[in-house]
Amino acid sequence: MTEREKMTAGMLYNPTDSELTALREKVRQACRDFDRTDENEGEKRCAILDGVLKSHKKFFHFERGVRFDYGCNTSLGENFFANYNCIILDVCPVNIGDNVMFGPNVTIATPVHPLLAEERAVQQFPDGYYDLEYAKPITICDDVWLASNVVVNGGVTIGKGSVIGSGSVVTRDIPEGVIAVGNPCRVLRKITDKDRILHKRV
Repeated sequence: MTEREKMTAGMLYNPTDSELTALREKVRQACRDFDRTDENEGEKRCAILDGVLKSHKKFFHFERGVRFDYGCNTSLGENFFANYNCIILDVCPVNIGDNVMFGPNVTIATPVHPLLAEERAVQQFPDGYYDLEYAKPITICDDVWLASNVVVNGGVTIGKGSVIGSGSVVTRDIPEGVIAVGNPCRVLRKITDKDRILHKRV
């Protein structure tokens, strides 16, 4: 297996591999180019990210400050919106459904490092010096809203229609149709018809 195949499969891999280094350099340049665009350059912005994302549907929008580890492991559904400073560390697959919204400063983090310091440190292996790393995929289902400053850790699935409150750290799966908050994030309650606000419009 190549180091890229190991990485996306969730195995320990060498992050200094030449193919992976080139992919990171490509996406970092794309993010720099994106941040130099203006709000009225929607087509240019989409074209820049189209060159790095694994897949996307017709409409997606990022505000400035978007960062990826690779980009090529991220799939976006229809009508995706991310506010300022969105970070997606897509060492392995990140799958985002339709009608998903991210508040500012959301972090999607698939990478995992060893807990033992001597395993986590940069060390020498037969193929070079690097730190051990692996990753766990993240799935965010349709109609999810991640409020500001949410962190989603590797291995998590967030169910359809759920809302994650500001500042939450999501370390385990969240079922569909709930409000979940906190660090670590826990389910607060179900979302019900009593939460509707359109009838309150004047």
